[in-house]
Amino acid sequence: MKKIKYVIIFLIIINNTLLFGTDTLKIMQYNLLYYGVNTGWCTSENNNLSDKDNYLITILDYVKPDIFTVNELGTNETTAIHLLDNTLNINGCNKYDKAVLTNFSNGGYSSITNMLYYNTVKLTLFSQDLVITDIRDINIYTLYYNSPDLQTENDTVFLTCIVGHLKAGSDSEDEIKREEMIETLMNYVDGANIRENLIIMGDFNFYNSSEEACQLLINNGNLEIRFYDPINQMGNWHNNSGYSLYHTQSTHTSSSGCPSTGGMDDRFDFILVSNNILNNTNKVKYIENSYKALAQDASYFNSSLTNSDNTDLPQELINALYNMSDHLPVIMEIEIDQTKVSLNTYNKQIHKINIYDDNKNNICVQICDESKEDLKIQIWSILGQKIYEKNYFKNIDCFKILVSKNKLNKGIYFVSVITDNFAYSKKFICK
Repeated sequence: MKKIKYVIIFLIIINNTLLFGTDTLKIMQYNLLYYGVNTGWCTSENNNLSDKDNYLITILDYVKPDIFTVNELGTNETTAIHLLDNTLNINGCNKYDKAVLTNFSNGGYSSITNMLYYNTVKLTLFSQDLVITDIRDINIYTLYYNSPDLQTENDTVFLTCIVGHLKAGSDSEDEIKREEMIETLMNYVDGANIRENLIIMGDFNFYNSSEEACQLLINNGNLEIRFYDPINQMGNWHNNSGYSLYHTQSTHTSSSGCPSTGGMDDRFDFILVSNNILNNTNKVKYIENSYKALAQDASYFNSSLTNSDNTDLPQELINALYNMSDHLPVIMEIEIDQTKVSLNTYNKQIHKINIYDDNKNNICVQICDESKEDLKIQIWSILGQKIYEKNYFKNIDCFKILVSKNKLNKGIYFVSVITDNFAYSKKFICK
């Protein structure tokens, strides 16, 4: 009789789980320290890609993220693919995919960029966009959760991840550049009416929360696009032992030339969330106490990651974090409630772009947009060179533009459709 009772209780638990339809997603944000990039100080000897792959495998195997966002990835598409194929989709795993790599800001001259990788079993990348700044791209990725009844009910939960790497440096000019980057971003987010289930993450290089760039995020005048620190630890982080548990840089006190030194004394890396995630008002909820700087136990203040007796984590993981980067990754978890939210509510924002070769030495770009808004069409090379730009005053749903192949070299290009309220990009290859 007791066994039957336990079975009934178990079935009730299972039924409630299915009824409420919740799932957990793990998010990880990481500055990869010139992954796949050789500079005068980070070389193939002191920042070897093969070695970094092995370190990253150890870290990813421990965390097992569903959303993995990165800074300081090399700007070559093959580098982004290399990370995918050599650290995520390995040992029989093939569930991860990535977004499209971009490098438009600063004329495409930046040697590092951002990227989003995601677990395709749980998530689908719905759209991506970017904000162009004077320093680096800020990328905007919208994903939706692969609900079990997605095919039959056409309902799911959406999540927008904004990934940025702000200007480094501690002088006033650096602070102004960070402020300009965030101001450009927030103006775009406001104008594009991006409102619900927002997460912004990255290496922000903030020394304290009084910086104007930080204030534009956490005290924005528009409450709908204000961001919040899940651990509520705003303050003066720099060289302040009171924030030791939250410092993410630097893992080194000495260096071979590539990593920054100085020991753990800065909180540069963040994951901030919108109010509806923090307070669970729109089917996505921050899981209390899940936010942390991986391996940080407050014992590393002004010292190296290797100078600690932290026994809570495997030594192999500590060594991998030390050797992989001069930053610690930041991780947190969110809970997804699969209560119905129609995909159709987002369809109005999609600018459908069909790109094909017309067999007459032209690339044909067909654009369909039911909003009938005036459009600006741009074509960019993978290096950030603007190949084409024209304004279209639209009064029809679909139209075509032709671009002669004579104007294009072989390679990867992006078509950007821009309106007053939305922007959308799509990749194509000229062969």
